[in-house]
Amino acid sequence: MKELQHLNKYFLKYKGKLLLGVLITVIAQIFALITPKLIGNSLTAVDEYIHGEITDLAVVKNELWVNILIIIGAAVLAGFFTFLMRQTIINISRYVEYDLKNEVYRQYQNLSTNFYKKNRTGDLMNRISEDVGKVRMYAGPAIMYSIRTITLFACLIPLMFITAPKVAIYTLVPLPILSFLIYKLSRAIQKRSTIVQQFLSKLSTFTQESFSGVSVIKAYGIEPQIKETFNEMVIEGKTKNMDLVKVNAWFFPMMILLIGASNILVIYIGGLQYIEGHIKFGVLAEFIMYVNMLTWPVATIGWVTSIIQQAEVSQQRINEFLKVQPEIQNLVAEKTPITGNIEFKNVSFTYDDTNITALKNISFSLHSGETLAIVGKTGSGKTTVLDLISRMYDTDQGVIEIDEIPIKKLNLNNLRNAISIVPQDAFLFSETIKDNIKFGKEDASDEEVIAAAKFASVHKNIVGFKKGYDTILGERGITLSGGQKQRVSIARAIIKDPNILLLDDCLSAVDTETEEEILSNIERITQHKTTIIVSHRISSAKNADKIIVLDNGNIIQNGSYDDLIEQDGYFKELYLKQLSEKDL
Repeated sequence: MKELQHLNKYFLKYKGKLLLGVLITVIAQIFALITPKLIGNSLTAVDEYIHGEITDLAVVKNELWVNILIIIGAAVLAGFFTFLMRQTIINISRYVEYDLKNEVYRQYQNLSTNFYKKNRTGDLMNRISEDVGKVRMYAGPAIMYSIRTITLFACLIPLMFITAPKVAIYTLVPLPILSFLIYKLSRAIQKRSTIVQQFLSKLSTFTQESFSGVSVIKAYGIEPQIKETFNEMVIEGKTKNMDLVKVNAWFFPMMILLIGASNILVIYIGGLQYIEGHIKFGVLAEFIMYVNMLTWPVATIGWVTSIIQQAEVSQQRINEFLKVQPEIQNLVAEKTPITGNIEFKNVSFTYDDTNITALKNISFSLHSGETLAIVGKTGSGKTTVLDLISRMYDTDQGVIEIDEIPIKKLNLNNLRNAISIVPQDAFLFSETIKDNIKFGKEDASDEEVIAAAKFASVHKNIVGFKKGYDTILGERGITLSGGQKQRVSIARAIIKDPNILLLDDCLSAVDTETEEEILSNIERITQHKTTIIVSHRISSAKNADKIIVLDNGNIIQNGSYDDLIEQDGYFKELYLKQLSEKDL
């Protein structure tokens, strides 16, 4: 139960409703206990009339009618309060589920990019859905039936001892045996539940990747292999779940067997007590009803135990992520306005997941309103520079200053609100094109959306669609071509009107004519914005105020466009190569 202590804060939050639920549960059980006592009294009255202890039939009839009316009233009230009990406690479990999912989601939002490189999407989704669902069962049905069972035992067992102590002792003999068996089965359930939940994460990851990469699967024609792998995983999952189900299946038969044993003891011991005149006939019937009233609560002990064990495993998996401290934290509470001056001072960075050193002792400066182009081979560290500026990662060595302030001393929210970035892999959401563009500015007007689309040279493409800007995109924007996705991403970045604009090779999928148009627009609107353009194309760098050339994490060339063309080196070689390709 250690892991489930994390939920205590939610129970405290809803303590008023929880206490009300406990009170309603107690009242419901009290009304339920009225029926066996009255039935026992009624049978006793009939038995006494039969044996001549009561001679007036009218008295017996009157007692029976009164008892019947009270039984009906008690049953109605017990049913009503049972309904309220479920409405109260089960609703609490939904509130806890809502709060826990939001807590997990907030944690996912706070965790750094590095975390998502180490953990698969399918596993993350399984923990916020399947695992939280298991925990909800603990916060609702498990608690409700536990309270109900405890209340019933607390009321019923003393009543049984008061009514007939000897019969009560024999009736409760099977319960210690039951407790021991529950303990043993619980250990087995916990072990198997862990295996099942871990496998579900594995299965979720496989299916998520298969759906996301369905175009690649079809292109390579490997549908049969994927299907075979999936079938193997399904069979494996079936085996693991059956192992768990087989253990769970022991609970109810075992409960019924032990309750049946209690009934036999009641009939035998109670019968002897009645024959000897120690108890009345109605007590015998009363005890049989008591035992049957214990049947479901005792049976639910096994079910509740199973729920708690599975919830414990699931909450442990959730806590593993909740305990992860975000690598990137907002260390400054007050607002810090951003102008856009950027300076790297001997910055080095190594990716801890691959141990690749992406940047080595990099230094450069950029004033607000200037444009910097970064050119270099694949893997030279260009994208890493942009990730460090937006604090997707923190530097290993050196300092990055924004407006002459170390980047860690800036309010993280202010920093990222001042930046728009267009990544290499343009990611669009399964929403309308308009909503994707407005992602950069949620309150943007339709006119602003259209203006941004025109700026990114994608307006003509959008209006060509049947529903125009209201066209719903497929997953990750699959409805659009590569170039269209890049241009919608540019429109999304521009509509934000940022102080710092980061373009990470975002024109690679557009033709040269469209590239010229977009670059011309960028030059026009970024005169007062700090802009960094990462590109493999020399044409993207020609309007930049400064250019640096990276190779293996080092700056090997820097200067203006004209200066670098005249210098021997990578930039000139790339320029001549692309010029030749253009001539061809």
